[in-house]
Order: sequence, then C-alpha cells, then structure tokens
Amino acid sequence: MPRINPFTLQMQITRLFEQGQSFFATTKVQDWLRERNEDPEMYKVLFHERPAPPGEAAAMVIEIELQRRDGQPVDEWLQAEANRHA
Repeated sequence: MPRINPFTLQMQITRLFEQGQSFFATTKVQDWLRERNEDPEMYKVLFHERPAPPGEAAAMVIEIELQRRDGQPVDEWLQAEANRHA
C-alpha cells in the first residue's frame, strides 16, 4: 500500500530545489507517475521556476511540465494534479 503524503507533488519538488537536491526531482515525479498507473518512460519531465502566488510563504515555486514522448497531449487532469497547490 502506498504511503500517504500530506504534501502535494509540487510542494515536494519545490522543497527539493530549495534544498539543492534537484537531482532527485525527476525520480520523484517518475515515482508519482507510477503511483497513478502511468508509465514514466512515456513522459519527459521539465521544471520551471516561477514566482510564488501572493500569500505563499515561499518566494518561488517549481512548476512541473509533463510532455509525452510519443507526441500525444498529456491528459489535462494529470498535468493539473502534478501542479496542484493544496
């Protein structure tokens, strides 16, 4: 049974970048995709640094962009879930 984590994927990825551990970010996203029964090999993972929304404690947020390697569009719900704030 997967471990339940109260933090969103975007929060975890942002924290990895803040701590200088961005090397592990792609693996974290690939594990997240596996938990959702998606094949991580089908996706290219890109990260974009963006200013945090007003009222956030952090100054920046890492946005996760998923691109399918076969050229098909990424499911909107999957992309939205990857960047969910809360």
